[in-house]
Amino acid sequence: MMPVADGGDVTELTTRKDHLAQMFLDRVATTPNREAFRAPADSGWKSVTWKETDELVRRRAAGLIALGIEPQQRVAIASSTRVEWIQCYLAIVLAAAATTTIYPTTVATDVAFITADSEARLVFAEDAGQVDKLRQHRTELPSVQKVVLIDGEPEERDGDWVMTVAQLDELGQKYLAEHPDVVDDRVGQIQPDQLCTLIYTSGTTGRPKGVRLAHSAWTWLGSSVEHSRQLTGDDLQYLWLPLAHVFGQGLIAAQMQIGFASAVDGRVDKIVDNLAVVQPTFMGAAPRIFEKAHGRVVTMMEAEGGIKAKLFHWAFGVGRKVSKLRQDGKEPSGLLAVQFGLADKLVLSKIRARFGGRIRLFVSGAAALNKELAEWFHAAGLLIVEGYGLTETAAGSTLNRTDKYRLGSVGTPLTGTQIAIAEDGEVLIKGPGVMSGYHNQPDQTSEVIVDGWFHTGDIGHVENNFLYITDRKKDLFKTSGGKYIAPQSIEGSFKTICPYASQFVVHGDQRNFVSALVTLDPDAIQGWAEQNDLGGKSYAEIVKSDQAREMVQGYIDELNSGLNRWETVKKFAILDRDLTVENGEITPSLKLKRKHVEKTYRDTLDEMYK
Repeated sequence: MMPVADGGDVTELTTRKDHLAQMFLDRVATTPNREAFRAPADSGWKSVTWKETDELVRRRAAGLIALGIEPQQRVAIASSTRVEWIQCYLAIVLAAAATTTIYPTTVATDVAFITADSEARLVFAEDAGQVDKLRQHRTELPSVQKVVLIDGEPEERDGDWVMTVAQLDELGQKYLAEHPDVVDDRVGQIQPDQLCTLIYTSGTTGRPKGVRLAHSAWTWLGSSVEHSRQLTGDDLQYLWLPLAHVFGQGLIAAQMQIGFASAVDGRVDKIVDNLAVVQPTFMGAAPRIFEKAHGRVVTMMEAEGGIKAKLFHWAFGVGRKVSKLRQDGKEPSGLLAVQFGLADKLVLSKIRARFGGRIRLFVSGAAALNKELAEWFHAAGLLIVEGYGLTETAAGSTLNRTDKYRLGSVGTPLTGTQIAIAEDGEVLIKGPGVMSGYHNQPDQTSEVIVDGWFHTGDIGHVENNFLYITDRKKDLFKTSGGKYIAPQSIEGSFKTICPYASQFVVHGDQRNFVSALVTLDPDAIQGWAEQNDLGGKSYAEIVKSDQAREMVQGYIDELNSGLNRWETVKKFAILDRDLTVENGEITPSLKLKRKHVEKTYRDTLDEMYK
């Protein structure tokens, strides 16, 4: 297999460390008194330095060692994104153990499966709810010797099986007093190919698989992001992404290498409010966050109406012209420059202010970003650099750069990475970020890694070293008329066109036309309802109304006008509730579980084909 896109020789990464522990300790030594993390507190935000972080995680690492945790043994974290998650993660790294990640929304049976399959010896549990999931299946978890509670107090019925993180830190402090070199000795034993993290896939196509990522994968990613020169130590990240997901952990690796500070708060409903206060320079996000932000701004302007709405549309018209120039490496001049200055002052700068006013770039990953959505943000002066990677490739394989980007693409390969395209269009990846294999699944490993090339399951093509992803191989379907449909592209287009859309699931495998399941954003639709004589109605009542159906039909007509005849959506159904993580319809990283949704709503889909 010959590569068609190449990121260059990995030996160019001259600052690459041997392992993640070294990355962290070198960061502490280089910038001990600089801000490392910022977290919500009772009165604003509280910051900690790299040195303070080092002191805490050393105690915690010593506590893990005192409890008998050995190198490469698994320690799980079942928690939402918060600064304590990162502190526990770094303690595991310094103890030379390996981290298993568990989403806080994971149901008890899957928590038990992941914990048992990974053979986790200890679990950091965020709160009583996470402990209860483990307690329900305790007899199935013989390897779990201890549960460490981050928030709250243990229950008496658990005896000494559960302890608090404060008790673990106290234990570590005492152990360090008796064995002052114990953490450094552990770190000294770590090898680059040693297991660092065991991340379970989100399970969009079945039971989660444990992806084994070595220290070398993370040191490569951190140094390759540094080498891309997109971020500096003076940047400030707003980090809300699920840290149980590979994207979030990739950003931790980049932070260790580069040394920027991170404001950490995993509450999705606080993102907009926090951005205004924190004023970060960059943020990573899944496309759904950008879709919601776009929908909120557009619906707000439509509600204003009149001169404000006209000014808004005029400003974005000017912004789009400037965006096209800048995509070609040019700047506006003459009358357009004057118009843009006015548009920016009156409208576009206010859009940027909603994100804190200092954003240099957004990084989009975890799912496909619609090109029209990226162009809308670019018109407002907000560049979204889309990247691409999978859990099996340590998050990052390709990335657009601020000085080298193509909207609609997922960028060029990171240093050391090669991309090839199979005969059927599947994207293949080779490089230092590729996993060592699936945990306890050698057969499945050999199916996806052939001659060093990882078979991604995504369909794409390369133009001038830029990779373009078309769809998931397993998502592509063929109508009964023999036409292939790539649903993700159609779905992304609709969510950009319709500011009230939450989910749009395109269906039509072996059917004689394409249909769709639609859900509307519960927040955005309330404002629309007020304007359409439906104020005070419940979500279910609103979506059943003739007005809602006519509104959605109008946007589908607009969507269809840009599609091939065989791709057009002929029928649709608006569901009486949104799709949720809790119901297993979308993953915690906000990707659609297509097969699950189609199975759940099989009767609704069948009805459209009668």
